[in-house]
Amino acid sequence: MNCRLLVTLSGLVAVAGAALVPGSGADVAPLALMAVASAAEGKAGKSGGSPPLVVDKDAPLLLAEPTEAEKSAATKPARDIADNGPCFVCHLNYKEEPLAHQHAVRNVGCVKCHGKSYAHRNDENNITPPEIMVPPEKIDRACGKCHQTHDVPAVKVIACWLKRCGAKTDPKQIVCTDCHGRHRLKVRTVRWDKKTGKLIGHKRDRPTNP
Repeated sequence: MNCRLLVTLSGLVAVAGAALVPGSGADVAPLALMAVASAAEGKAGKSGGSPPLVVDKDAPLLLAEPTEAEKSAATKPARDIADNGPCFVCHLNYKEEPLAHQHAVRNVGCVKCHGKSYAHRNDENNITPPEIMVPPEKIDRACGKCHQTHDVPAVKVIACWLKRCGAKTDPKQIVCTDCHGRHRLKVRTVRWDKKTGKLIGHKRDRPTNP
């Protein structure tokens, strides 16, 4: 995670923790955080930066709006969209999953992050792991290979954090996918140790999750 973001988020999380006192009401922390963020933007405005922001908590997050890449995906030549067909044979649920889709329309396919994984694809017993798996402590590093900056206003970071992972109050525990995408299976019939690739669970009595 970008150092500037970590420092900003760390301070704002501390404010949230101070605001979450017993009996204070569920809206205290969000209001306190928004006030801090707006104050920070206001100071920037006085020094010639951005003007103060007014936050509408009911407005949809920009992260949920279609990107220009997504809007133009329908008119893009097939060669400019990643071919994830071999993965969708089993993982069809990822075809419309936002994180996978947003990467695909930019011609970044599953293999970019998980390797070609031929053995995994060809294993009908479904016990061979993908070539590359990413445990939580390596998520930020993996995303950082392509996404080296994080220039998002603090107020948007806070709004997304409160909506998606507000229970995490330690910035060191927050990873990219807490806010960007839900790139996880809801039901798993097979589990591997993501560090070693060792099979740690296989439920043959349940249907395979699509």
